[in-house]
Amino acid sequence: MVIRRRLRAIVFPLLLYCVSGAAGGYFVWHALNGERGLKTKDEYRLKIADLEAQLAGLQSESDLWRRRIELVNGAIVDRDLLDELARRVLGRADKNDLVVMLPQQAR
Repeated sequence: MVIRRRLRAIVFPLLLYCVSGAAGGYFVWHALNGERGLKTKDEYRLKIADLEAQLAGLQSESDLWRRRIELVNGAIVDRDLLDELARRVLGRADKNDLVVMLPQQAR
């Protein structure tokens, strides 16, 4: 009887501490590494910054194309730009033109 009481006095608190420590460790681990944890929050911030930089680049490219389209579709057509586009599409050049071939820029 005395041995059981001593065993219970030692085992039950030890078991209680182990279970509560495991539960606390579980919640701490998920607070750091979980789906909404602190590390994930930093990763999302980096991804947002990268996507915002990509968006800024795409908006500047969109503005460039918008300006070029306005030059062709406006009430007054820019004749030089229209001539350049027509020659590029048709692959033609005048006999007095000087043709300079530039390498294509990577986009």
